[in-house]
Amino acid sequence: MGQPVGRAASWIWVLTIVDMPFIIYSVPVVTQPEALMGRSQTFETDRVVRAAREVFWSAGYESASVPELERATGLSRSSIYHAFGSKRGLFDAAVQSYLDEVVRPRLRPLVADAVAPDALAGYLTGLRAALGRADEVQSTSGCLLVNAASAPIARDAAVRRTVAAYRAELRAALGRGVAAALPDASGAEADRLADACTALVVSAFTLVRVDPASALQCLDTAVELLDASRRA
Repeated sequence: MGQPVGRAASWIWVLTIVDMPFIIYSVPVVTQPEALMGRSQTFETDRVVRAAREVFWSAGYESASVPELERATGLSRSSIYHAFGSKRGLFDAAVQSYLDEVVRPRLRPLVADAVAPDALAGYLTGLRAALGRADEVQSTSGCLLVNAASAPIARDAAVRRTVAAYRAELRAALGRGVAAALPDASGAEADRLADACTALVVSAFTLVRVDPASALQCLDTAVELLDASRRA
């Protein structure tokens, strides 16, 4: 009897009739392991998504090549496509990771049940410190979603919705911060200040890649507006 051919070979028994008597013999059948069962995942998804997030964040979706994503994640092209469906699927996972692990933790004091009066000032000064540190990815790459808004991928309707939802989430959080800092302000006054702070934060994210000093000045201006409103 022969031996199986390669690691992917399996054996089946075949019953044939050659005149008489019956002859039973085995033949090797080469199969792909994936055809027999689902491919098992041997990597930590969160680690892979974070590594890809850094690539998309610094390079942008269009400039993030699959070979670069392979190097960053340690996965082959086929493993990336098997796990995430496509480069776009990996980008979507990276965006969700960015929202959950970068954006929302910083906004958490502004969306708590009880927002402290100094929560907005703390957010603005904390963001300024992050943008001013050379070792922070935000200081060299700004905001992943603001960057996407000005890139070709923004033509995609789903990306536009994600960016718009992010901006709305940011505006709502800063609005709560304004309300806590200025409890006696009129609704119109609070809205104007929240809109101004939101615009200045987005401007800081946009400028930090090309003009860091101006980006920091945007956040300083937001703090000054908040302080001036408190003194009024």
